[in-house]
Amino acid sequence: MKKFYGLARTVSKIIEIIHWVNALLMTGLLICSLVNGPWLQGFLEQNVPEYGTMMSVYGFEMVTIGASGQTDLRGLTLFSAAAAVIFSLMAMVCRNVCLILKKSEGATPFQADNIRMVREIGIFYISVPLFGLAVSVLSRLVIGMDVLEVSMDLSGLIHGLVVLCLAQFFARGMDLERDLDGLM
Repeated sequence: MKKFYGLARTVSKIIEIIHWVNALLMTGLLICSLVNGPWLQGFLEQNVPEYGTMMSVYGFEMVTIGASGQTDLRGLTLFSAAAAVIFSLMAMVCRNVCLILKKSEGATPFQADNIRMVREIGIFYISVPLFGLAVSVLSRLVIGMDVLEVSMDLSGLIHGLVVLCLAQFFARGMDLERDLDGLM
């Protein structure tokens, strides 16, 4: 069991780091699109197919097609901002998983900190599709319906609700364990 905890912690830490790197890359793309938009637009016109760009992160998908048939820079700017936030939320999920495994190794998993972190994981999972939905509405208002197509997978809501239910079960387990310790 100790090997499993070590392997799971290592994998979750690696995935967390990858998410933070992706969040930084998306932030860099956002800054580049705001600061040096004409250069980025020229780069996209030379290197992206004429039918626009399909961008996707954790179920949030955006296809932008500008007036010239190329990628609309406003869509890329909004997508990079949304992707940076979504990658950050998922990095926090991985961080909490790693911390839960660390605190639970050799001890009971029914601890107040673990319950709080499981609850946070549920909130992060619910936040991803809700944030994507908000950006979807905002991008349609700002850019227009004829330039982009946006979709959002809302299954993260279900995952988040399941994790929040698990947090309640852990809280009940902690209460039962405390009662049992009081009886002995």
